[in-house]
Parts: sequence; C-alpha cells; structure tokens
Amino acid sequence: MRVVHVVEALEGGVYTYFKDLSTFFGNEEIAKTAATAIIYSGHRNGVNPTQIKADFSPNVPLIHISMVREIAPFQDLKSILKLRKELKKINPDVIHLHSSKAGVLGRIAYFFLFRKKKIFYTPHGYAFLRTDISNSSKKLYAGIEKNFQRFFGGTIVACGDTEFEIAQKIGPSKLIRNGVDISEIRRHFLPHQNTKLTIGIVGRITAARNPKLFNEIALRFPDYNFLWIGDGELNPLITAPNIKVTGWILDKNTVFKNLNSIDIYLQTSLWEGLPIAVLEAMVLEKPIIATNIIGNKDVVVHNQTGFLFDEIEKLNDYFNVLSDEKNRISFGKNALKRCEDLFDNNKNFKQLLELYQK
Repeated sequence: MRVVHVVEALEGGVYTYFKDLSTFFGNEEIAKTAATAIIYSGHRNGVNPTQIKADFSPNVPLIHISMVREIAPFQDLKSILKLRKELKKINPDVIHLHSSKAGVLGRIAYFFLFRKKKIFYTPHGYAFLRTDISNSSKKLYAGIEKNFQRFFGGTIVACGDTEFEIAQKIGPSKLIRNGVDISEIRRHFLPHQNTKLTIGIVGRITAARNPKLFNEIALRFPDYNFLWIGDGELNPLITAPNIKVTGWILDKNTVFKNLNSIDIYLQTSLWEGLPIAVLEAMVLEKPIIATNIIGNKDVVVHNQTGFLFDEIEKLNDYFNVLSDEKNRISFGKNALKRCEDLFDNNKNFKQLLELYQK
C-alpha cells in the first residue's frame, strides 16, 4: 500500500505530528505494509528543509512543493499542477491531506488524476474557527470546507473530540486524536520545583497563541516568573518584566529541558486543533491552565488535570490552588495518566494505519 501525506502548514504542533508520523511509518516493519511519502511546503516561517531532513525518518521520502497559506489563484494553480505531477508519479493507494490549504489543493489535484482512491482530510483546526479574521472570511472558509467535502468526498479524520463533532456535520468522519511520543518525552522528566512559581508556554509568538493575554497575565501576577519557550513575529507584545523569552530553540532536547523547568503550563491560545505542546507538558506532569476553547478543552479536564478559563479574573483562584506543591503533583500525575490513556501517538498511529487498510 502506497500512502502519501500532503501538508502546507508544516510548523509548530503539526511539525511535531509529522516528525512522529515519519518515525512510526518509517519503521521497517510498518513500511512493508504502508510505504509512506510526505509532500510539504516550506513557505511558513521557521520551516527549514535541512532541519526537516535531519528530524524525519530517512525511510519516508520528502517532496517539497511551494504552497501558500492565503488564497492566491495564480500561485494555487501552480501548486495544483505540481501536486498533480507528484501524485501521478507516486500513484498512491491512500492520499491524506492535512490542514485547510492542502485540503483544497490536494482534492483538486486528486480530482484531475484519480477515481476510487482512498482520500482522507485532517483539518488540524478548521480555518473558519480562527479569531484573527473577519466574519466574511470565516463564512468563506466554512463554505469552502462544506462545498469541497460535498463535491470531492473523502473521509475527515478529526484530531480532537470537538473537531470530530464539527466534522460530523460536514461529512463522513473518524476520530483519531493527536498524540505524542510518551516514552521519549518521559526521558526528560525530573521532579522540579522553583523557589518562585514559574509559569510557561511553548510555541511561536503569533496571534494564535495570544501573547497579549500572556503578557497581561504576567503583569497581573508580578510575584510569579513567566517563561515563553520560543520566539516569533509578535515578540514586541511581550513587555512584562517578569517574562523571559528563550528565543528560537531548534534542539528538542533543550525545549524539553526548559519545559521540565516550569511549574505550571499556561496555554493562552485563541484557537487550536489539538495542542501538541500541551500534551508534551502533561507528559512531563505539568498542571495546565488554558483558555476554554476547542482543542484545549479536549485535552484539559477542569479541576483534574488543570483548569480552563474564560475570564482572567478566574486565574487568582487557579494559581492559588496550584501554588501548593502537593496539588501540582496530583494534577500532574492525572495529566500524565490522561495522555497515556488517550494521547499516545503509537496507539493512535496504529489506528490510522488500520483506517488506511479498511
């Protein structure tokens, strides 16, 4: 069986997902069943082809095709033609498209090439749920999702429970949750306590992560230390004197070392698919405080693995609870157990392979 994945948004959590996917499907035994290739775009900030080749399995061919995030008819047509050419060469049995843009371009390329191939689509967070775009843009993206599904068909593979609920209203859907490499991350776990409570986040400093809110929280709690593990174009919004920004860290071991050093993980996202960084923090037994949005609420169990909040005023109570080390340890152990039950990527990739084989 030949499987090809197509992704435009190869960054952040999606990057980690694909790195782990290449490791699983690049395994020699798995590769005998499903020969896998990845078609990706390098247009997003931070996408480094050299780094990708170093991080991804050598048993999974990587094919670069230029795709852009925004709607750009001329560039999109060029991308469709290149996709069509590569798909024709591979002649896959299974085509799996990831994120909105690849979902559109890939289905058009597929339409002009094949019939009766298995086609799957994972949104990784529907574009029409973004909060940094106008209502007219949201309606446009929602219309594209519904009409492309209706016209081209295929199966939606949701990466989280709420995304699955939405997907079921659009077309035939399956739920296969995002996951992380638990055994690998656990190698970096060391019991840790700071003299001053330290609250952190991992990710690019972009609109989706809502650095303005993160900064506002740090200003509201000057007695705590805050750590942003990463960097990004909205770095200037980070002005609170008690926030340290690490800058870009390409070495994942160093990322995990920093992540292990915090006491509480704070996810201030405006929108999510299913957040990989939160799962990584949970494996390192960090209690989570997160905005009550799709994605976050699929991972965090309120008052068990952490807290979900809508208003910043609620954080006074939540930080008070988690300032007690015994509470942090209890929440952290619950978080690890939840990941072991639901978000183990080896179990979840096996589910994906079984879906391809049906």
